Amino acid sequence: MKEKLLATFMLLVLIITLCVGCSDGSSVDTSIPPTESEKTADTIPVEETDDKDNKYTIATVVKITGIAWYDRMEVGLEKFRQDTGVDAYITGHNTADPAEQARVIEDLIAQGVDALIVIPNSTEAVEPVLKKAREAGIVVIAHEATDIQNADYDLEAFDNVEYGEHLMENLGEFMNGEGKYTTFVGALTATSHNIWVESAVSLQEEKFPNMELVSNKNETQEDSEVAYTKTKELLMAYPDLLGFQGSAMADIPGVARAIEEAGKEDETIVLGTCLVSTAEQFLESGAIDMISFWDPADAGYALNELALKVLQGEEIYDGMSLTPDGYQDLRLKGTVFNGKAWIDVTKDNMADYDF
Repeated sequence: MKEKLLATFMLLVLIITLCVGCSDGSSVDTSIPPTESEKTADTIPVEETDDKDNKYTIATVVKITGIAWYDRMEVGLEKFRQDTGVDAYITGHNTADPAEQARVIEDLIAQGVDALIVIPNSTEAVEPVLKKAREAGIVVIAHEATDIQNADYDLEAFDNVEYGEHLMENLGEFMNGEGKYTTFVGALTATSHNIWVESAVSLQEEKFPNMELVSNKNETQEDSEVAYTKTKELLMAYPDLLGFQGSAMADIPGVARAIEEAGKEDETIVLGTCLVSTAEQFLESGAIDMISFWDPADAGYALNELALKVLQGEEIYDGMSLTPDGYQDLRLKGTVFNGKAWIDVTKDNMADYDF
């Protein structure tokens, strides 16, 4: 009996409590209490930022990975990352195969990068995938590819015709305007290499008519060993061969090794595009007489800076300037920008450019 009375009493208390709650206009809270994570989301405000740069990803696809030229370019990208917060990086294939380079670009499109910097082994081979990239809304900036169609812009360290003529001016002067010479390219499909050689040969025919071109555009596949082997063959075929002009960074170190083995350092002239870190021993021995180049670190920074400006919707115009030396007051023709960034190095000043 006592238990029944107690239960009845408790029921009456509950009814009275509910009625009181209703009488003052309130209602019973039957909601589920917030979790700790929900409490945190409500109490800690989301941090807003105006720094949009770090939301971008820019991939630089190089001709071939694992060589000094692009190791140096990575130095420029590191500086760019520090200055902007952009996720910028170098990638590519470990061979100079145009088809493999195109596959790398395909993978980057699938990953959804915001911008691509592309230095083609073959402009023709990458055109289809770059078209696909642009259709996907990816900004495309090219380098060493003035004939490219599927890019927003192409940025060159200098006018390629002027650079080729510059190399010939030096080769012709070193050879006193006489004798046989030959030329090398990293790939017969490499746009810039072909322009350099063709403009050099054109100037030779006009300015140094007593020079004779033999075996034009020896293809090295960006491989120093190939350049070495071809040079040995050329020296056998043309014992009086005096001049050697290289295009890819691997060209003239391979040539120089063959020259040293033949003991012809003092009677030949070897020059072309290279870096001191690769050419130093041959500059010292005299197997290489001069190297010319643009700093890959500066080029890497400038290319990514231009891509970022396009991504941010900034005005792109003839006469604009980028941060690195040699990329001020850029000349724009069509979609191609030209700077004035080449450097000449001999044994006398190579210590100033030890990279």
